[in-house]
Amino acid sequence: MDIGISELLFIFILALLFFGPHKLPQIGRAIGRAVREFKDAYEKFMNEDFEEHKELPPATKPENLDSEEKEVK
Repeated sequence: MDIGISELLFIFILALLFFGPHKLPQIGRAIGRAVREFKDAYEKFMNEDFEEHKELPPATKPENLDSEEKEVK
């Protein structure tokens, strides 16, 4: 689903007619800030998730598990 130049031009003209020339720069800045904040929050979340996994010790099988399994069966 590629957006070509003609589609972008059409969207820009509709936005210009709907919002007016004075509001478009403000709307662009607001959208840019929102995208930047979302990107920063996503990167922070991914880094925290990575740090949590890095701090966890590797999972090991308990040594006495084999004898417990035999007793249950």
